[in-house]
Amino acid sequence: MQYRFADRLSHAPKSFLGELFRVSADPGIISFAGGLPSSALIDTVGIKKATCQVVEEDPATALQYTTTDGYLPLREYIANRYRSRLGIPATAEEIQIVNGSQQCLDLFAKIFLNKGDHVGIERPGYLGAIEAFSLYEPVIDTVPLEDGGPNLPAFEHLIREKEVKFFYGIPNSQNPSGRTYSQDKRREIAGILEESDAVFYEDDAFGELFFDRMPRRPVKWYLPDQAVISGSFSKIIAPGMRIGWIFAPAGILTRFNIVKQAADLHSNFFCQKILHRYLTTNNLDDHIRNIVTVYERKCRLMCDLLEDLLPEVSHTTPEGGMFLMATLPHGLLSRTVFDEGIKQGVAILPGLPFYVDGGGTDTIRMNFSTSSEEQIKEGMVRLARVITDLQKT
Repeated sequence: MQYRFADRLSHAPKSFLGELFRVSADPGIISFAGGLPSSALIDTVGIKKATCQVVEEDPATALQYTTTDGYLPLREYIANRYRSRLGIPATAEEIQIVNGSQQCLDLFAKIFLNKGDHVGIERPGYLGAIEAFSLYEPVIDTVPLEDGGPNLPAFEHLIREKEVKFFYGIPNSQNPSGRTYSQDKRREIAGILEESDAVFYEDDAFGELFFDRMPRRPVKWYLPDQAVISGSFSKIIAPGMRIGWIFAPAGILTRFNIVKQAADLHSNFFCQKILHRYLTTNNLDDHIRNIVTVYERKCRLMCDLLEDLLPEVSHTTPEGGMFLMATLPHGLLSRTVFDEGIKQGVAILPGLPFYVDGGGTDTIRMNFSTSSEEQIKEGMVRLARVITDLQKT
Protein backbone atom coordinates (compact mmCIF):
# COMPACT_ATOMS: atom_id res chain seq x y z
CA MET A 1 0.00 0.00 0.00
CA GLN A 2 1.31 3.43 -0.95
CA TYR A 3 0.17 5.93 1.67
CA ARG A 4 -0.24 9.49 0.43
CA PHE A 5 0.87 11.49 3.45
CA ALA A 6 0.74 15.27 3.67
CA ASP A 7 3.73 17.13 2.24
CA ARG A 8 4.31 18.88 5.59
CA LEU A 9 5.67 15.67 7.09
CA SER A 10 8.70 15.88 4.83
CA HIS A 11 9.66 19.13 6.59
CA ALA A 12 9.54 17.67 10.09
CA PRO A 13 13.02 17.13 11.55
CA LYS A 14 13.99 13.62 12.47
CA SER A 15 13.09 13.17 16.12
CA PHE A 16 15.68 12.06 18.64
CA LEU A 17 12.98 11.59 21.28
CA GLY A 18 12.21 7.96 20.48
CA GLU A 19 15.82 7.00 21.02
CA LEU A 20 15.86 9.02 24.23
CA PHE A 21 12.86 7.21 25.67
CA ARG A 22 14.40 3.86 24.73
CA VAL A 23 17.63 4.76 26.51
CA SER A 24 15.81 6.11 29.57
CA ALA A 25 13.89 2.84 29.91
CA ASP A 26 17.09 0.73 30.14
CA PRO A 27 17.76 0.18 33.87
CA GLY A 28 21.46 -0.44 33.19
CA ILE A 29 22.00 3.05 31.82
CA ILE A 30 22.32 6.16 33.96
CA SER A 31 20.56 8.71 31.82
CA PHE A 32 21.32 12.42 31.86
CA ALA A 33 19.69 12.59 28.42
CA GLY A 34 16.00 12.86 29.22
CA GLY A 35 13.96 15.72 30.57
CA LEU A 36 11.93 14.12 33.31
CA PRO A 37 11.23 15.68 36.69
CA SER A 38 12.12 13.49 39.65
CA SER A 39 9.52 10.78 40.23
CA ALA A 40 10.60 10.65 43.87
CA LEU A 41 9.31 14.20 44.37
CA ILE A 42 5.79 13.61 43.03
CA ASP A 43 3.35 13.82 45.93
CA THR A 44 1.60 10.54 45.17
CA VAL A 45 -0.10 10.44 48.57
CA GLY A 46 -1.54 13.92 48.21
CA ILE A 47 -2.69 13.31 44.64
CA LYS A 48 -4.31 10.03 45.64
CA LYS A 49 -6.19 11.78 48.42
CA ALA A 50 -7.37 14.53 46.06
CA THR A 51 -8.48 11.92 43.54
CA CYS A 52 -10.53 10.07 46.14
CA GLN A 53 -12.20 13.28 47.25
CA VAL A 54 -13.18 14.20 43.69
CA VAL A 55 -14.56 10.71 43.02
CA GLU A 56 -16.48 10.58 46.29
CA GLU A 57 -18.05 14.04 46.04
CA ASP A 58 -19.23 14.39 42.43
CA PRO A 59 -17.95 11.64 40.14
CA ALA A 60 -20.59 12.13 37.43
CA THR A 61 -19.56 15.75 36.84
CA ALA A 62 -15.83 15.02 37.00
CA LEU A 63 -16.16 12.28 34.38
CA GLN A 64 -18.31 14.31 31.96
CA TYR A 65 -17.44 16.62 29.08
CA THR A 66 -16.63 20.23 29.93
CA THR A 67 -15.93 23.53 28.18
CA THR A 68 -12.95 23.95 25.85
CA ASP A 69 -11.31 26.68 27.91
CA GLY A 70 -11.07 24.46 31.00
CA TYR A 71 -12.22 24.22 34.60
CA LEU A 72 -12.96 27.76 35.78
CA PRO A 73 -11.76 27.34 39.40
CA LEU A 74 -8.42 26.00 38.11
CA ARG A 75 -8.06 28.95 35.73
CA GLU A 76 -8.88 31.30 38.59
CA TYR A 77 -6.18 29.63 40.71
CA ILE A 78 -3.59 30.13 37.93
CA ALA A 79 -4.60 33.77 37.40
CA ASN A 80 -4.44 34.48 41.12
CA ARG A 81 -0.92 33.02 41.27
CA TYR A 82 0.18 35.38 38.49
CA ARG A 83 -1.26 38.29 40.47
CA SER A 84 0.22 37.32 43.84
CA ARG A 85 3.57 35.97 42.66
CA LEU A 86 4.45 38.21 39.71
CA GLY A 87 2.20 41.23 40.11
CA ILE A 88 0.55 40.70 36.71
CA PRO A 89 -3.18 41.59 36.65
CA ALA A 90 -4.24 38.25 35.14
CA THR A 91 -7.84 37.06 34.99
CA ALA A 92 -9.33 33.61 34.47
CA GLU A 93 -10.70 34.80 31.11
CA GLU A 94 -7.10 35.16 29.89
CA ILE A 95 -6.21 31.56 30.81
CA GLN A 96 -6.96 28.44 28.76
CA ILE A 97 -6.13 24.91 29.87
CA VAL A 98 -4.18 22.68 27.46
CA ASN A 99 -2.75 19.16 27.39
CA GLY A 100 0.65 20.17 28.68
CA SER A 101 2.57 23.09 27.25
CA GLN A 102 3.63 20.95 24.27
CA GLN A 103 0.08 21.15 22.92
CA CYS A 104 0.27 24.90 23.38
CA LEU A 105 3.23 25.03 20.98
CA ASP A 106 1.31 23.14 18.31
CA LEU A 107 -1.92 25.11 18.58
CA PHE A 108 -0.16 28.47 18.77
CA ALA A 109 1.79 27.68 15.62
CA LYS A 110 -1.41 26.53 13.94
CA ILE A 111 -3.15 29.88 14.43
CA PHE A 112 -0.15 32.01 13.45
CA LEU A 113 1.96 30.26 10.84
CA ASN A 114 1.42 29.94 7.12
CA LYS A 115 3.90 28.10 4.95
CA GLY A 116 6.98 30.29 4.49
CA ASP A 117 6.27 32.62 7.42
CA HIS A 118 9.19 33.56 9.64
CA VAL A 119 9.35 32.53 13.28
CA GLY A 120 12.23 33.35 15.63
CA ILE A 121 13.75 31.10 18.27
CA GLU A 122 16.84 30.97 20.48
CA ARG A 123 20.02 29.23 19.35
CA PRO A 124 20.20 26.62 20.78
CA GLY A 125 16.43 26.21 21.00
CA TYR A 126 14.03 23.78 22.59
CA LEU A 127 13.71 20.75 20.31
CA GLY A 128 10.01 20.21 21.20
CA ALA A 129 9.23 23.67 19.85
CA ILE A 130 11.36 23.10 16.74
CA GLU A 131 9.45 19.89 16.00
CA ALA A 132 6.04 21.47 16.65
CA PHE A 133 6.68 24.55 14.52
CA SER A 134 8.33 22.67 11.65
CA LEU A 135 5.10 20.88 10.75
CA TYR A 136 3.64 24.21 9.61
CA GLU A 137 6.57 24.76 7.21
CA PRO A 138 7.84 28.14 8.41
CA VAL A 139 11.29 29.63 8.02
CA ILE A 140 12.86 29.30 11.46
CA ASP A 141 15.31 32.11 12.19
CA THR A 142 17.65 31.87 15.17
CA VAL A 143 19.21 34.35 17.57
CA PRO A 144 22.32 33.30 19.55
CA LEU A 145 21.57 32.75 23.23
CA GLU A 146 24.27 34.06 25.54
CA ASP A 147 24.65 34.28 29.30
CA GLY A 148 21.93 36.76 30.25
CA GLY A 149 19.71 36.22 27.21
CA PRO A 150 19.55 36.55 23.43
CA ASN A 151 22.16 38.59 21.58
CA LEU A 152 20.34 41.92 21.34
CA PRO A 153 21.79 43.22 18.03
CA ALA A 154 20.87 39.91 16.39
CA PHE A 155 17.43 39.95 18.02
CA GLU A 156 16.76 43.50 16.85
CA HIS A 157 17.93 42.68 13.32
CA LEU A 158 15.60 39.68 13.22
CA ILE A 159 12.57 41.66 14.37
CA ARG A 160 13.30 44.61 12.10
CA GLU A 161 14.26 42.73 8.94
CA LYS A 162 12.48 39.37 8.87
CA GLU A 163 8.88 40.25 9.80
CA VAL A 164 8.63 37.29 12.14
CA LYS A 165 5.12 36.33 13.24
CA PHE A 166 6.40 35.55 16.73
CA PHE A 167 9.57 34.92 18.69
CA TYR A 168 9.64 31.86 20.91
CA GLY A 169 11.87 31.93 23.99
CA ILE A 170 12.38 30.36 27.40
CA PRO A 171 13.60 33.23 29.60
CA ASN A 172 13.76 31.15 32.80
CA SER A 173 16.29 28.30 33.02
CA GLN A 174 16.17 27.63 29.30
CA ASN A 175 15.99 24.15 27.85
CA PRO A 176 18.59 23.05 26.71
CA SER A 177 21.18 25.53 28.02
CA GLY A 178 19.92 26.28 31.53
CA ARG A 179 20.51 30.01 30.89
CA THR A 180 18.23 32.74 32.29
CA TYR A 181 17.53 36.14 30.74
CA SER A 182 18.66 39.12 32.80
CA GLN A 183 15.97 41.61 33.78
CA ASP A 184 17.61 44.29 31.65
CA LYS A 185 17.45 42.10 28.55
CA ARG A 186 13.79 41.28 29.17
CA ARG A 187 13.06 44.99 29.24
CA GLU A 188 15.14 45.68 26.13
CA ILE A 189 13.51 42.79 24.24
CA ALA A 190 10.11 44.25 25.06
CA GLY A 191 11.23 47.65 23.81
CA ILE A 192 12.35 46.19 20.49
CA LEU A 193 9.11 44.24 20.06
CA GLU A 194 6.94 47.27 20.88
CA GLU A 195 7.89 48.80 17.56
CA SER A 196 6.75 45.72 15.62
CA ASP A 197 3.69 43.50 15.38
CA ALA A 198 5.61 40.37 16.37
CA VAL A 199 4.35 38.44 19.40
CA PHE A 200 6.65 37.15 22.14
CA TYR A 201 5.88 33.53 23.09
CA GLU A 202 7.24 33.08 26.62
CA ASP A 203 7.56 29.41 27.57
CA ASP A 204 7.69 29.39 31.36
CA ALA A 205 7.95 25.70 32.15
CA PHE A 206 10.72 26.31 34.72
CA GLY A 207 9.82 29.69 36.25
CA GLU A 208 8.86 28.16 39.59
CA LEU A 209 12.16 26.28 39.88
CA PHE A 210 14.70 29.00 40.64
CA PHE A 211 17.15 27.90 43.29
CA ASP A 212 16.91 31.24 45.10
CA ARG A 213 13.07 31.07 45.00
CA MET A 214 12.97 34.62 43.64
CA PRO A 215 10.50 35.10 40.77
CA ARG A 216 11.74 36.90 37.67
CA ARG A 217 9.53 39.49 36.02
CA PRO A 218 8.39 38.06 32.65
CA VAL A 219 8.60 39.81 29.29
CA LYS A 220 4.79 39.85 29.31
CA TRP A 221 4.90 42.24 32.26
CA TYR A 222 6.28 44.84 29.85
CA LEU A 223 4.14 43.73 26.86
CA PRO A 224 0.70 42.75 28.19
CA ASP A 225 -1.02 42.76 24.77
CA GLN A 226 1.92 41.53 22.69
CA ALA A 227 3.13 38.53 24.67
CA VAL A 228 1.75 35.18 25.78
CA ILE A 229 2.98 32.85 28.48
CA SER A 230 2.60 29.09 28.50
CA GLY A 231 2.87 27.28 31.79
CA SER A 232 2.69 23.71 33.01
CA PHE A 233 2.09 21.66 36.12
CA SER A 234 4.28 18.89 34.71
CA LYS A 235 7.49 20.08 36.38
CA ILE A 236 5.96 20.96 39.76
CA ILE A 237 3.11 18.45 40.27
CA ALA A 238 3.01 15.50 37.85
CA PRO A 239 3.75 15.27 34.09
CA GLY A 240 1.38 12.31 33.64
CA MET A 241 -1.62 14.54 34.29
CA ARG A 242 -0.77 16.54 31.11
CA ILE A 243 -2.19 19.82 32.41
CA GLY A 244 -0.75 23.10 31.19
CA TRP A 245 -2.14 26.47 30.16
CA ILE A 246 -1.75 29.52 27.96
CA PHE A 247 -2.07 33.05 29.35
CA ALA A 248 -2.84 35.35 26.44
CA PRO A 249 -4.80 38.42 25.31
CA ALA A 250 -8.44 37.89 24.33
CA GLY A 251 -7.71 38.49 20.65
CA ILE A 252 -5.38 35.49 20.61
CA LEU A 253 -7.41 33.25 22.89
CA THR A 254 -10.50 33.52 20.68
CA ARG A 255 -8.61 31.94 17.79
CA PHE A 256 -6.74 29.57 20.07
CA ASN A 257 -10.05 28.27 21.46
CA ILE A 258 -11.24 27.43 17.94
CA VAL A 259 -8.28 25.19 17.13
CA LYS A 260 -8.23 23.70 20.63
CA GLN A 261 -11.86 22.64 20.25
CA ALA A 262 -11.12 21.11 16.86
CA ALA A 263 -8.11 19.25 18.26
CA ASP A 264 -9.66 17.54 21.29
CA LEU A 265 -12.79 19.41 22.53
CA HIS A 266 -11.10 19.98 25.90
CA SER A 267 -8.27 18.77 28.11
CA ASN A 268 -8.75 15.97 30.62
CA PHE A 269 -11.45 17.33 32.91
CA PHE A 270 -11.04 14.62 35.53
CA CYS A 271 -7.38 15.54 36.00
CA GLN A 272 -8.26 19.24 36.07
CA LYS A 273 -10.65 18.61 38.95
CA ILE A 274 -8.11 16.48 40.80
CA LEU A 275 -5.36 19.03 40.27
CA HIS A 276 -7.50 21.89 41.54
CA ARG A 277 -8.47 19.90 44.63
CA TYR A 278 -4.83 19.08 45.27
CA LEU A 279 -3.72 22.69 44.86
CA THR A 280 -6.40 24.04 47.20
CA THR A 281 -5.80 21.46 49.94
CA ASN A 282 -1.99 21.50 49.95
CA ASN A 283 0.72 24.14 50.23
CA LEU A 284 2.16 24.46 46.74
CA ASP A 285 4.98 26.77 47.85
CA ASP A 286 6.21 24.24 50.41
CA HIS A 287 6.09 21.50 47.77
CA ILE A 288 8.05 23.61 45.26
CA ARG A 289 10.56 24.60 47.93
CA ASN A 290 11.28 20.90 48.50
CA ILE A 291 11.74 20.28 44.77
CA VAL A 292 14.05 23.26 44.37
CA THR A 293 16.19 22.25 47.35
CA VAL A 294 16.78 18.82 45.84
CA TYR A 295 17.39 20.10 42.30
CA GLU A 296 19.86 22.73 43.45
CA ARG A 297 21.88 20.13 45.32
CA LYS A 298 21.92 17.83 42.28
CA CYS A 299 22.84 20.68 39.93
CA ARG A 300 25.74 21.81 42.10
CA LEU A 301 26.93 18.22 42.39
CA MET A 302 26.92 17.74 38.62
CA CYS A 303 28.72 21.05 38.04
CA ASP A 304 31.34 20.26 40.68
CA LEU A 305 31.98 16.82 39.21
CA LEU A 306 32.30 18.27 35.71
CA GLU A 307 34.93 20.69 36.97
CA ASP A 308 36.79 18.04 38.99
CA LEU A 309 36.68 15.14 36.52
CA LEU A 310 36.57 17.02 33.21
CA PRO A 311 38.14 20.46 33.71
CA GLU A 312 38.57 20.82 29.92
CA VAL A 313 34.76 20.70 29.47
CA SER A 314 33.08 24.10 29.84
CA HIS A 315 29.46 24.28 30.98
CA THR A 316 26.64 26.65 31.82
CA THR A 317 25.78 27.27 35.48
CA PRO A 318 21.98 27.25 35.83
CA GLU A 319 20.09 29.43 38.29
CA GLY A 320 17.28 26.87 38.31
CA GLY A 321 15.39 24.41 36.17
CA MET A 322 16.51 20.92 35.18
CA PHE A 323 19.29 21.23 32.58
CA LEU A 324 22.79 22.43 31.85
CA MET A 325 24.76 22.44 28.62
CA ALA A 326 28.40 21.52 28.21
CA THR A 327 30.92 22.07 25.41
CA LEU A 328 33.23 19.17 24.64
CA PRO A 329 36.99 19.43 24.14
CA HIS A 330 38.11 20.38 20.64
CA GLY A 331 37.72 17.54 18.14
CA LEU A 332 35.14 15.50 20.04
CA LEU A 333 31.70 15.00 18.51
CA SER A 334 28.63 14.85 20.74
CA ARG A 335 27.09 12.00 18.75
CA THR A 336 30.24 9.94 19.27
CA VAL A 337 30.12 10.67 23.00
CA PHE A 338 26.48 9.55 23.03
CA ASP A 339 27.22 6.27 21.22
CA GLU A 340 30.25 5.45 23.37
CA GLY A 341 28.43 6.54 26.50
CA ILE A 342 25.66 4.01 25.92
CA LYS A 343 28.30 1.28 25.80
CA GLN A 344 29.66 2.54 29.14
CA GLY A 345 26.19 2.79 30.73
CA VAL A 346 25.71 6.56 30.69
CA ALA A 347 23.59 8.70 28.36
CA ILE A 348 23.80 12.36 27.43
CA LEU A 349 21.83 14.23 24.77
CA PRO A 350 23.86 15.46 21.77
CA GLY A 351 23.32 19.13 21.05
CA LEU A 352 22.52 18.66 17.36
CA PRO A 353 18.68 18.65 17.51
CA PHE A 354 18.68 22.03 19.30
CA TYR A 355 20.32 23.78 16.33
CA VAL A 356 17.97 24.10 13.34
CA ASP A 357 20.60 25.83 11.21
CA GLY A 358 23.47 23.48 11.94
CA GLY A 359 25.78 23.35 14.92
CA GLY A 360 25.79 21.69 18.30
CA THR A 361 28.19 18.99 17.16
CA ASP A 362 30.44 19.69 20.15
CA THR A 363 27.73 20.36 22.77
CA ILE A 364 25.73 18.08 25.04
CA ARG A 365 22.67 18.69 27.19
CA MET A 366 22.61 17.11 30.63
CA ASN A 367 19.62 16.65 32.91
CA PHE A 368 20.22 16.65 36.66
CA SER A 369 16.64 16.32 37.97
CA THR A 370 15.92 12.66 37.22
CA SER A 371 18.92 10.81 38.62
CA SER A 372 19.69 10.33 42.29
CA GLU A 373 22.85 11.88 43.74
CA GLU A 374 24.48 8.45 43.78
CA GLN A 375 23.60 7.97 40.11
CA ILE A 376 24.99 11.39 39.26
CA LYS A 377 28.28 10.53 40.94
CA GLU A 378 28.59 7.19 39.15
CA GLY A 379 27.29 8.55 35.85
CA MET A 380 29.81 11.38 35.84
CA VAL A 381 32.65 8.92 36.47
CA ARG A 382 31.44 6.90 33.47
CA LEU A 383 31.14 10.01 31.31
CA ALA A 384 34.63 11.17 32.29
CA ARG A 385 35.98 7.78 31.28
CA VAL A 386 34.22 7.99 27.90
CA ILE A 387 35.57 11.46 27.09
CA THR A 388 39.06 10.68 28.35
CA ASP A 389 39.24 7.50 26.27
CA LEU A 390 37.97 9.30 23.17
CA GLN A 391 40.61 11.99 23.55
CA LYS A 392 43.28 9.28 23.42
CA THR A 393 42.06 7.85 20.13
